[in-house]
Amino acid sequence: MPARANTPETATDMLDYRLSLRLGPAHARQRLNMEQHKENRILGEDRHAFHLENIYSAPGFIRACLQLAGLWRRGQKNSRQLRLVHQPFTLAGLPPAFDGFRILHLTDLHVDMDAANLRALMDRIAPLDYDLCVLTGDYRCLTYGPIDDALAGMRALRSVIRGDPVGVLGNHDSIRMLPALEDMGYRMLLNEQLPIKRDNATLYLAGVDDAHFYKAHNLHKAGDDIPGDAISILLSHTPEIWLEAAHAGFDLFLCGHTHGGQICLPGGIPVTLDADCPRALGRGYWQRNGMQGYTSPGSGTSVVNVRLNCPPEVTLHTLHRPA
Repeated sequence: MPARANTPETATDMLDYRLSLRLGPAHARQRLNMEQHKENRILGEDRHAFHLENIYSAPGFIRACLQLAGLWRRGQKNSRQLRLVHQPFTLAGLPPAFDGFRILHLTDLHVDMDAANLRALMDRIAPLDYDLCVLTGDYRCLTYGPIDDALAGMRALRSVIRGDPVGVLGNHDSIRMLPALEDMGYRMLLNEQLPIKRDNATLYLAGVDDAHFYKAHNLHKAGDDIPGDAISILLSHTPEIWLEAAHAGFDLFLCGHTHGGQICLPGGIPVTLDADCPRALGRGYWQRNGMQGYTSPGSGTSVVNVRLNCPPEVTLHTLHRPA
């Protein structure tokens, strides 16, 4: 009997099989079916979901407004001038072996939005020295559609990331990206935890699936196997689950999603953050209920490739023991 052709149908079957093995059947079905539901609402007849991407003229309208105001070129130039932000964290109970441990935090890369932005990001992080790179989601430009360009961008980025990067998915990312990302060497955490060992000490890194749109996060599954007296760091795409995470006992919460507003009023005041959380959690360092957190404004752009009064960044977090 001749071998069965590698048709799109069989490729889809193989993807479903890999996702079911990797995530469990329920999680895989939930994510895949919700993605299809979302695409139907955006591209099909049922267009009740409001998002700027649902209004196909929105990017052009925003661009026209910025051009009339003389801000378009400046905003594009700003989007490619990434700053390096150093953020220290003092954690009681941090093992001595992790004193000075450096974490490079990347988020909201939208790598297929603009080739010049991706090149600027790669040039910015290539010379940096760090112990671990973490990524908190939104690697794709759109919230729907093809994934090939985003995967190509993530493959290029992987070539300049040192060590074994650990990431989570965001609301722009398709679960269909997961096998390819892991094949590239990204360790993705989807409601899972990963022990990080140094000498004879351990801290725990946990990560959840997108909590903004897909509501696929599960903090119990991510954190149940972490010892109560251990230092734990949670990776989430969005800050919106800060209260759940604090009550679950996480010590440090790293996230993105908000872009810090991306297009802000003078003084960095965001017009919108697209997140159901206190505005004080929309950018930078914060502390709530004994848990410390950092919301990065991210490295990329969404909807339009401009930034105003909100520079893109890569963040280098350094862990310290109390003096």
